[in-house]
Amino acid sequence: MRSVNASPQGYARLGGALYLAIILFGAFSEGFVTNKLLVAGDAAASARNILAAPGLWQGGVAANVLVVLLAVPLLWIEYLLLRPVSRSLALLSLLFNAVSLAVEAVSKVFLLLVMPTLANAGYRHAFGGAQVSALANMALKSHELAFNLALLFFGVTCLLNGYLIVQSGYLPKAVGRLLQVAGASYLLACWAALFAPALADVLLPGILLLPLLGESSFCLWLLIKGVDVAKWPVPVTPYRTASAPVTA
Repeated sequence: MRSVNASPQGYARLGGALYLAIILFGAFSEGFVTNKLLVAGDAAASARNILAAPGLWQGGVAANVLVVLLAVPLLWIEYLLLRPVSRSLALLSLLFNAVSLAVEAVSKVFLLLVMPTLANAGYRHAFGGAQVSALANMALKSHELAFNLALLFFGVTCLLNGYLIVQSGYLPKAVGRLLQVAGASYLLACWAALFAPALADVLLPGILLLPLLGESSFCLWLLIKGVDVAKWPVPVTPYRTASAPVTA
């Protein structure tokens, strides 16, 4: 693949396509599947719904895993596109994003445990249906906690990337501001979910519209418009001056 300096627009379009796929897979898994099958506060009803639609549940889990896989190359593309603004801040953003993805990957392990737990006849025989449902619900809660922790790190990533976009000159300032709002919203919402449940009940799910707006704007801009190539910084080619001839 050509270097980002030779083809910044190609990297931008690929990043936009990856971002769009992540948003769609996330909407399917965390939006459609979760809302359809999981019943808040009722572990038994959630267990019945999952067992009644195993294909849908497994499809949602697979989509969740794909989100993490696709986010890895996107992380690198964002770093390459924003590195010309500030290499140190772009690297800091990459590190926060990498930690976020590592925690999120672990959170998916809990989702992968749900179906084997519910479908295991030995567990039901040993513990009973209610206890097995409670074990599956514990896995779901563990995923939720780990996912919120991952989004705390991602919120910082959005703040840093938003700042770099604003300063870039080759991406629109408005997109950068919206991404910063998305980052602040993630930090507030996830901190509340982890440490202030009463506040989270007030904020969620409405506050999550702000991250959706910010991330979608960045995604679509990369996919449709890309970077302003005329303002993309051209690296200076190093050269050596001719040395004086050596005389005897």
